[in-house]
Amino acid sequence: MTNYKLKEFAELLGVSVKTLQRWDRQGILKANRTPTNRRYYTYNQYLQFKGLLKDTDTRTVVIYARVSTRNQVDDLENQVHFLQTYANAKGIIVDDIIRDFGSGLNYNRKKWNQLLNKVLENKVKTILVSHKDRFVRFGFDWFEKLCNKFNVEIVVVKNEKLSPHEELVQDIVSILHVFSCRLYGLRKYKTQIERDETIAQSVQNGD
Repeated sequence: MTNYKLKEFAELLGVSVKTLQRWDRQGILKANRTPTNRRYYTYNQYLQFKGLLKDTDTRTVVIYARVSTRNQVDDLENQVHFLQTYANAKGIIVDDIIRDFGSGLNYNRKKWNQLLNKVLENKVKTILVSHKDRFVRFGFDWFEKLCNKFNVEIVVVKNEKLSPHEELVQDIVSILHVFSCRLYGLRKYKTQIERDETIAQSVQNGD
């Protein structure tokens, strides 16, 4: 669960630090205390203050499984089965299973974005994934921090076998291709400048 320092929580609520301190003294919004007696607040307190916290947590537990192509359906179902087994062993009730197709480098995956939107709408409690790269290839820590801000836990049930190596190779090749195209574009542009005397003269003169 996310905890906020005094200043962070004041900024979140849009009030001053002195106001929070006064509310704490008056019992309007009591702060929690660290072992060193410093004030801190929780995300649940934010929800309570905004009137968004319900008596019963109706947020969902979601299994998210992903592969790059539809030729990897067996890998996809292995992820789902593995996570369902884990959830059953832990006594976790799964409300939704998302099967996604697309590269982990692609941030425009429709189902993945729909899941993130539900996180932002406070509709998700837990996301189960078999490996970090099933959720996103790069930047997992950033997205995990975002989810934590909304009191959502991403549980990574680490299983290297469910992280296909061929996908990593494909993603690396894709990255190299993009940078190669950009490098080629820069070289092509440089060649065009050198061939055009007018442009070259302008660059030399700093125009």
